[in-house]
Amino acid sequence: MDRMLVVVFDSEPKASEGKKALQQLEGEGSIVVYSDAVVGRNADGTTTVGQRDDPGYPGILIGTSLGALIGLLGGPPGLVIGALAGLAAGGTVDLNNARVGEDFIEDVRQQLLPNRFAVVAEIQEDWTTPVDTRMEALGGTVFRRALSAVKHTVNEEDLAAIKADLAQMKAEQAKAQADRKIKLLEKINQLDSKLQAQLEKSKQQRQAAEAQTKAKVELLKAKAAALKAKATEAHL
Repeated sequence: MDRMLVVVFDSEPKASEGKKALQQLEGEGSIVVYSDAVVGRNADGTTTVGQRDDPGYPGILIGTSLGALIGLLGGPPGLVIGALAGLAAGGTVDLNNARVGEDFIEDVRQQLLPNRFAVVAEIQEDWTTPVDTRMEALGGTVFRRALSAVKHTVNEEDLAAIKADLAQMKAEQAKAQADRKIKLLEKINQLDSKLQAQLEKSKQQRQAAEAQTKAKVELLKAKAAALKAKATEAHL
């Protein structure tokens, strides 16, 4: 199951140990780490993202949900999200991108106090005991949530309402006097711009979801190939 994992620690060295522990667990075959980062909470409520050392494409193409979550925790979202697939153009940080509930984010915020640090990761795990045992031994407080399905469709009711307003205003404009036609045209253009923006947002979210899914598949293939090569070398 794909999950968002946040482990809060009292210090940055402990959070770094937590990040290393995730890598060890992955090496043992207990989990798959799609993307991770160490973040710290500043006194003003913003978050600082530590240096990420993901090799190659995983650090660029994986992490749409992780980047959005960090942005919701205090940002700055551009630091993480700007370089990620599908979000560079839109830069939108919301719950749909994070794919976790607002209650989860609030629970993390309450623990990620100023001068505390956390490992934030998007992982695949079949059972929770390996991660919980290792993180609790390091003094970490674990939060996890299964990632919801990617939402990349616009609200059909909103679209229907906008289209209804557009149809009505166009009908009025056809019968209106010249001075009124100009005012109605302005409103029509505004509504049309809003409609196009909604459709474009849906397109960007769909492309981001497709890119993330493709990148995850490629990452899993690459890790499987690396394990196979390692096993082959061991038998030589």
